[in-house]
Amino acid sequence: MGKPTGFLEYQRETSEEVSPKERVLHFQEFHIPLSKEKQQVQAARCMDCGVPFCQSGMLIGGMASGCPLNNLIPEWNDLLYTGNYEQAFHRLKKTNNFPEFTSRVCPALCEAACTCNLNGDPVATKENERTIIEYAYQKGYAKAEVPAVRTGKRIAVIGSGPAGLACADQLNQRGHSVTVFEREDRIGGLLMYGIPNMKLEKHVIDRKVELMKAEGIEFITGVNVGVELKAAKILKEYDCAVLACGASKPRDIKVPGREAAGIVFAVDFLKATTQSLLRSNLADGQYISAKGKKVLVIGGGDTGNDCVGTAIRHGCAKIMQLEMMPKPPAVRTADNPWPEWAKVLKTDYGQEEAIALFGRDPRVYQTTVKEFKMDEKGRLKKAVLVKLEAKAEEKTGRITMVPVEGSEYEVETDLVLIAAGFLGAQEYVAKAFGVELNGRGNVKTQEGEYQTNIGKVFAAGDMHRGQSLVVWAIREGREAAREVDRSLMGYTNL
Repeated sequence: MGKPTGFLEYQRETSEEVSPKERVLHFQEFHIPLSKEKQQVQAARCMDCGVPFCQSGMLIGGMASGCPLNNLIPEWNDLLYTGNYEQAFHRLKKTNNFPEFTSRVCPALCEAACTCNLNGDPVATKENERTIIEYAYQKGYAKAEVPAVRTGKRIAVIGSGPAGLACADQLNQRGHSVTVFEREDRIGGLLMYGIPNMKLEKHVIDRKVELMKAEGIEFITGVNVGVELKAAKILKEYDCAVLACGASKPRDIKVPGREAAGIVFAVDFLKATTQSLLRSNLADGQYISAKGKKVLVIGGGDTGNDCVGTAIRHGCAKIMQLEMMPKPPAVRTADNPWPEWAKVLKTDYGQEEAIALFGRDPRVYQTTVKEFKMDEKGRLKKAVLVKLEAKAEEKTGRITMVPVEGSEYEVETDLVLIAAGFLGAQEYVAKAFGVELNGRGNVKTQEGEYQTNIGKVFAAGDMHRGQSLVVWAIREGREAAREVDRSLMGYTNL
């Protein structure tokens, strides 16, 4: 587990970031990795802690603590420290199909649960992971591995996000023949069009997809299963179908004036930007531009932050981000001890950029929209905001955020981006396959299982568990693949 005294001898060091004022001039990734030698020193900080919570992936207080993929973190940290990159890659790949994705976009649940984080700085596990996988590509360790034997079973995976890709990868390696259907023009799902380029450059996805093609997986884009391609045809031609279509039904803001021109969902804003970027580096103008606009982002999560960063790169004139909940504390509180996920204030890249360019944090806490106002042509011109306060319901004691009477105020805005989360799967796919949904709008299965009420149909990822992290989607895809394999073969070694 690294160097036994490494955590005492070495300080945490992470990649250098391009300054906010420089990086907003482009849509490229902006982290400058440490040298291979420096990253090995960081791996040396992984202490012989005995109980590595970093790889536990358990729920504590309703929140994940440690890696949901149960990555063998102490093992590959040690292998990185000793310079055994090839073996480190194989140990990493054993539990994670896509370290090239998670090492860029994961919030690093492993680091939050690191024992070094109890009284110091955690091991730089996320960047150690990126070093291993990028070196593996550089040296040819990450290469196509075609299954030696095929089972003759055919599986259709609907959706090419992280859950669908992980499921397809596992089943293909088992020897089944897998076809992945994607309704968009490119493979990747939310990885491609839900996460901006500066967090995950799209050639990283394409590189992995090309390997998967070489391993025998078939990818079909531009086909909307359930509309253009009937579910009945899928069920007739394939032994099983796995639904991994994501939780793509955005939560709306239902207030007066919502119909005003200039109010769009975050997912549409981000997708259009990435599509135009890939087609023409934004030269075609076929995207929802924030250039010169006063932008209001509704939602304080990762998607809201991505909207802030993207709008700034467009050249917005002003940016504000609304968050309904109170501002989190700067440090852990007594009721949020390690190794729980720390519920503390996080200032992400988009907010950092807003502070650098506009001189203030764009976030406004305990605030929501009460009304939108438009001009005589129906174009958005103002939003009426209202402050919120926490109140406990009399019967249940549940805390809810309620408007503060008389706290309304107006702000000028001509572009609103709704990043208020998602309400579950789009019903048409579920309806086409005849699968049931639960009360949250996700595909219904038995607890901890992936088979739906239709025996040949399984579900995984956000469509199954609701909006979540990429790392959880990968786990769901892997577990669904195991269940599919068992149903087809009578046993599984996945």
